[in-house]
Amino acid sequence: MITSEVENYPGFDHGIQGPDLMAIMRKQAERFETRFITKNVTKVDFSKRPFKLWIEDELIQAKAVIIATGASAKWLGIPSEQTFMGKGVSACATCDGAFFKKQDVVVVGGGDTAMEEANFLTRFCNKIYLVHRRDEFRASKIMQERVLKNPKVEVIYDTKVDEILGDMKGVNKVRLKNIKSNQTREVSVTGIFMAIGHKPNTEIFKEFIKLDQAEYIQTKPGTTQTNVEGVFAAGDVQDHIYRQAVTAAGTGCMAALEAERFLERNH
Repeated sequence: MITSEVENYPGFDHGIQGPDLMAIMRKQAERFETRFITKNVTKVDFSKRPFKLWIEDELIQAKAVIIATGASAKWLGIPSEQTFMGKGVSACATCDGAFFKKQDVVVVGGGDTAMEEANFLTRFCNKIYLVHRRDEFRASKIMQERVLKNPKVEVIYDTKVDEILGDMKGVNKVRLKNIKSNQTREVSVTGIFMAIGHKPNTEIFKEFIKLDQAEYIQTKPGTTQTNVEGVFAAGDVQDHIYRQAVTAAGTGCMAALEAERFLERNH
């Protein structure tokens, strides 16, 4: 929903806009008489079948459920972040990195994801400023070493992003603030990648569905089955490793096949 150009989904040799890809998928599903209700599920009851789902005040009952609510990138919470979304602000280097060839960018974070993003971006970018709030990283030692050895990466510790600056074309500067000295500085960059983690959209399921420590849905290995028989989970709501549209689509297919077999056995 918030990705502008999608370059890594099979079948689109010139790339495609994220919302356009969703619209095409929706039309394809409608050909097979899929019914869409474009509203949010606000509450569920998976204690017995048929399962109950509330869409605002309307109750829907289901013999099987596939949860594919995804995960939301964590953001800094500054207004300019939303202003420049898709115009230099991104939460996915593998999705958007190729647009920043021979440019300078900022990566925000201190965990393995931030290290991966920074390393990945060195393929395309001239320089990467890795900005972290603390004076040491949370990332694994091997990931840190790769980043610290890379001449294209400049690490800026004890620092937060104070403001993202730009014009109609997009981002052109980022203002950084040192947490200890309160001093600010501006760096000229065309992109800023948030790598401060993702939050899976599982809040309404946690009474019934088993989650891991990071609140992702736990599925049985090699399947999309949850701890509740008849409830399946696909995509980024249960995958914190790959987090790609194509892997989400793959697990979506797995969940559909498993749900169909479940319904055949339990009709």
